[in-house]
Amino acid sequence: MSRICQVTGAKSSRGHHILRSGKAKKKGGIGMHVTANTPRVFLPNLKEKRIYIPELKKFVKVKLTARALKTISKKGAYPVLKEAGLL
Repeated sequence: MSRICQVTGAKSSRGHHILRSGKAKKKGGIGMHVTANTPRVFLPNLKEKRIYIPELKKFVKVKLTARALKTISKKGAYPVLKEAGLL
């Protein structure tokens, strides 16, 4: 299964880890220089959860980000999952 939140649609994104060396000019050096630029992947904070929906009297298994879990606890499971098209 892919690393995508079923409610918010958050997915992994690409970026770089930039390695710098040298002493800052403020501290008496000649300045910071980039010595390496390594590709990396930023992954979403995904959790696989079983959520009980009282309106339907059943459990639903979904893959969510931590932010989506906060939204569900604030607005309720049924309206959020219905809006996402999971019910």
